[in-house]
Amino acid sequence: MADTMQFDLVAPERNLMSVPVREVRLPGEDGDLSAMPGHAPTIVNLRPGLVTVVDAQGAESQFAISGGFAEINNESVSLLAEIGRKREDMTQDVFDEMMRAAHRKAKTAEAKAASTGAEGVVASAAKLLADMEALGTHIGLDPNSSNFPD
Repeated sequence: MADTMQFDLVAPERNLMSVPVREVRLPGEDGDLSAMPGHAPTIVNLRPGLVTVVDAQGAESQFAISGGFAEINNESVSLLAEIGRKREDMTQDVFDEMMRAAHRKAKTAEAKAASTGAEGVVASAAKLLADMEALGTHIGLDPNSSNFPD
């Protein structure tokens, strides 16, 4: 078995990383997981959180994402993030914009639920906002610093 696998992290605005890695730790919707060379093929929905990448030399990099999905197989991980930033690039302004996007998504979900009676959609929207708040708190940013739409 190979010691590394290819990792690609893509956000709508740009390719954030494309390197051989030893391990990728992902914030899955159903729980956190690690992908390493030889991992069984799967597609994982991601919640807001930190992605930790251990490169071929053992150095760690972190990225804050607002959600997305990852395709994992035994030789690679391809992660498509809704919004993604290097951990060191996360400022309060960047986090506030991610929170505004999460609030817009939650509002849309609530409106859809009101018209269709889908209570699960409201629960998913509430979880999205809670996960975004937890991400901000974890990296030392204030999830309540700005007035977000109700």
